[in-house]
Amino acid sequence: MNIEELIELNCQERIEDCSDEQLYLGLLRTVMEMSAKKHKAVSRKRLYYISAEFLIGKLLGNNLMNLGIYDDVKQALKKHGRELSDIEEFESEPSLGNGGLGRLAACFLDSIATLNLPGDGIGINYHFGLFKQKFCHNMQKEEPNTWLDSSGFLRKQDVSYEITFGDFKVKSRLYNLDVIGYGGSCNKLHLFDLEDVDESLVGDGIEFDKTKTNKNLSLFLYPDDSDEDGKLLRLYQQYFMVSSAAQLIIDEAKERGSKLSDLDEYAVIQINDTHPSMIIPELIRLLVDKGIDMDTAIDVVTKTCAYTNHTILAEALEKWPVSYIKKVAPQLLPIIEVLDNRIRRKYGDSSVYIIDENELVNMARMDIHYTFSTNGVAKLHTEILKHNELNSFYKIYPERFNNKTNGITFRRWLLYSNPHLTSYIESLIGDGFKKDGRELKKLLGYTEDSAVLENIGKIKKKNKEILAEYLLKTQGIIVDPESIFDMQIKRLHEYKRQQMNILYVIDKYLKIKAGQIPEHPITVIFGAKAAPAYTIAKDIIHLILSVSQLINNDKEVSKYLKVVMVENYNVTLAEKLIPACDISEQISLASKEASGTGNMKFMLSGAVTLGTEDGANVEIHKLVGDENIYIFGDDSNTVIKRYKEKSYKPQEYLAKNKELKTAVDFILGKELLQVGDEACLKNLQRELTGKDWFMTFPDFEDYKKTRERAYKDYLDRENWQKKMLINIANAGYFSSDRTIDEYNRDIWKL
Repeated sequence: MNIEELIELNCQERIEDCSDEQLYLGLLRTVMEMSAKKHKAVSRKRLYYISAEFLIGKLLGNNLMNLGIYDDVKQALKKHGRELSDIEEFESEPSLGNGGLGRLAACFLDSIATLNLPGDGIGINYHFGLFKQKFCHNMQKEEPNTWLDSSGFLRKQDVSYEITFGDFKVKSRLYNLDVIGYGGSCNKLHLFDLEDVDESLVGDGIEFDKTKTNKNLSLFLYPDDSDEDGKLLRLYQQYFMVSSAAQLIIDEAKERGSKLSDLDEYAVIQINDTHPSMIIPELIRLLVDKGIDMDTAIDVVTKTCAYTNHTILAEALEKWPVSYIKKVAPQLLPIIEVLDNRIRRKYGDSSVYIIDENELVNMARMDIHYTFSTNGVAKLHTEILKHNELNSFYKIYPERFNNKTNGITFRRWLLYSNPHLTSYIESLIGDGFKKDGRELKKLLGYTEDSAVLENIGKIKKKNKEILAEYLLKTQGIIVDPESIFDMQIKRLHEYKRQQMNILYVIDKYLKIKAGQIPEHPITVIFGAKAAPAYTIAKDIIHLILSVSQLINNDKEVSKYLKVVMVENYNVTLAEKLIPACDISEQISLASKEASGTGNMKFMLSGAVTLGTEDGANVEIHKLVGDENIYIFGDDSNTVIKRYKEKSYKPQEYLAKNKELKTAVDFILGKELLQVGDEACLKNLQRELTGKDWFMTFPDFEDYKKTRERAYKDYLDRENWQKKMLINIANAGYFSSDRTIDEYNRDIWKL
């Protein structure tokens, strides 16, 4: 049976007579049937990748691609006057993640299946995810992100677990999503839902009763934790996830023959950041309940679990009050105290104790002591962990620390998102790169070929035209595809420094008003969500939207400079934005971005990085060389020294840089106050001038000069296209296949 016949069989209708919904459901059934026939990687030992979020993106197109039938389906539909892209629009994007942490987890699951490794993900089935972002009066507004209605790939399982909290019990219910590897096996993403979840608790926007824990546990990812109820709810969610996970892992290990005292021979658990840390005491508790003595249980769990550190930011290294643990999961407290007492008896350094002097349980400390591996996610990040942030632990366990530089599922971000570039690359070097990203290196043989460089430029222009059409159709935004597309799309956080980008835009606006006209039009594109309780981040969004309104309505300036902030930035939007980007803004404060993965996706599509020596930018710089990246700003050692000495004073920089001061003053100038909210703008300006915790001001002058140099270099089209090609050719190193291969070789040993 050919693809056309299979689709019509599953639609029970001729293709031309089907609605988009019928075709979507028919294709969904086709994928499910084919995935069921794919083998599941089987071995005695299985990996469980446990994470609070999995930002998996839409599934239909990616699954068709990984099954090897995307083009066949596209042609079959086209033959009958239908477009696969229209059918894909019918699908809602699963709202199971937020930023790089969740996207990385999704990439890893894809690569685990592609490499035929036995490994599944475990998380929570959030009904409304983080939130759906809307802009109103230049402000971010949050709405529930309803997605489950079209979640045809999600399958309810006959698996349920009882979860015991301090003063009540709930039942979790398992749902599975197939994770189809590219030409590989089919694994699972296990998502636990609350059996008695009540969506009607959600009222205006994303407000809901956070105290009704027995009904709300799986409603939202990262619920507002600005009050105690919100903080407690996050802890309840984490215990709900790890208790369900621990019970599933034990059940499956027993099915494979484990006696549980040998659990490490049957399971390896990768703890993705500190959210799932309670899996350690929970597993120990369950093993002790099943008759294994405490010492053996601690030993086997330590040999079973591994920990990935994603950040040095203090707020992300979770610390929970003992009183919270006592309320949420009192059965864990005696075990955590045993774990802490073991450390106290062994070491006299209070900085490595699990329970600190403030009666806080330090999750990252527990993770490092009671796992067999701690890894960072980029070379610079790992070195900072070893020699600065976690140095006292590195001295105790030097053999446990290792680096695993992040990677991306380059097939999604090249084959699927950028088909025009993919086809052209295939015509030059064959199709080996689709399975092995390192094959992209062969493109370096074309760096002096003018015809190839010109074609690379034409493909970029085509992608810019596609994006312009998409933004007009979906968001009513008009952009000029002839302009330079300069993008910063990522989670909104002060350390990522969207505020520095918009200060540059203000400075540029003022220069244009003064008669300094850019040599080429520029479109600055932002995409970001701010956590609902993160006031300054929301104020930065307000500033960006207000500046955008001011500039885009200025007929004199908007011919040369336009500012766009896309609404509800997600994977689907990223798949359109990234192929069209010319300049990739990776401008985090050096030492603060553990890795970044957007930088890798942009590089793969031929964008040139403008960034600090931070995270994986360091490795991109080394791969492409000085001529093919734009590096600026203070290095990590300078930044770390400033923090240590508490020597940074933002007013000193304002006093000696007139243009910087003018841009900062503009935030509360009369022009902006006509379109912006005075309280929000005043709050942000006060934060910058009085604190500027992520040191925007010291890097501002160098940032401006480097960005201007990039714009000037863009005008030499052939030389710029050469930079593009060199970036594409070197992007294969950042394949998540390579990362997962290293995890397996050094940590999991599946």
